[in-house]
Amino acid sequence: MVMATGIIAVAASQQDVDWLADVLYVLTAAAYVVLAVLLIARGVRYRSPFAADITNHAKGFAFLTTVAGTNVLGAASVVIHGWYDLAWALWWLSLVLWAGFLYATLIAVVIRSGKPGLESGINGTWFLLTVSTESVAVLGALLLARHGGDTLGFAALAFFTLGVVLYLIVMTMIFLRWTFYELDPTEADPPAWIAAGAVAITVLAGSNLLLADSARVDRVAPFVEGTVVLAWATATFWFPLMVAIGIWRHIVRRLPLRYHPSYWALVFPLGMYSAATFRMRAAIDLDALDWVPKVAFGVAVAAWLLTAIGLVHEGLTAARRIVTAPR
Repeated sequence: MVMATGIIAVAASQQDVDWLADVLYVLTAAAYVVLAVLLIARGVRYRSPFAADITNHAKGFAFLTTVAGTNVLGAASVVIHGWYDLAWALWWLSLVLWAGFLYATLIAVVIRSGKPGLESGINGTWFLLTVSTESVAVLGALLLARHGGDTLGFAALAFFTLGVVLYLIVMTMIFLRWTFYELDPTEADPPAWIAAGAVAITVLAGSNLLLADSARVDRVAPFVEGTVVLAWATATFWFPLMVAIGIWRHIVRRLPLRYHPSYWALVFPLGMYSAATFRMRAAIDLDALDWVPKVAFGVAVAAWLLTAIGLVHEGLTAARRIVTAPR
């Protein structure tokens, strides 16, 4: 929710819809604080189940949303309000979260015995390896544009390139899973959309680097630009497949369309695609794509509204059950 809302706030600012950017920023910050408190409380109160989830093949990498959410909030703080001090603090926090959650899960799934098969052990949340890594580069490049520094430039480039490598690894396994194992409608869930979101955030990270005016980045600018175009083409390529999977799930196989928190993973790639394409246009001087971020922004806002309505309805329904439950 924080990732999706924050990136649409950034896209709204890019499209000069400042009132919407301000509203969504407040919602992003509030959601971040609430979810952080709940996550810490869960870790303290339910240590064993918490640790079991972190070290689980299917659930562990989902905790990397904390990294991406932290950096998206930081990026929104810079783009919308120019709050660089807050962004710096969030960036350093994201590094701690990235190292802690990524290696805790990765080491566990590598060394554990009794591993699950590919059909049950891997899902769309594995793309958060790339999303979280690229989010560090996204905010790092924004800070680099303001403060400079060769070390920061190198770090942002390192996270950018590492994210690309992680995407290639995960996409190979996911594509094998999709094409050679039977898919059940209940498992082809919205986190699969992060396949597009992971390369869209790569576009944003690379574009921010190209616009940072850094001597370190300038030395490899052709490589970065080529990677940005490759990532944008890949993100664009995935959207028709994601839509087709959704039609198959809900129309062909008639799976009921009900709110679930994972639907925020569908909203995030749409907002990210808008924000990333907007920055890419400036980075590579391609005005022909001027219409794309506008259309993507409209679709992202519509998707956000539908998901938010579902969240509110679900919350009201749960509250009604509590009030009317026999005591």
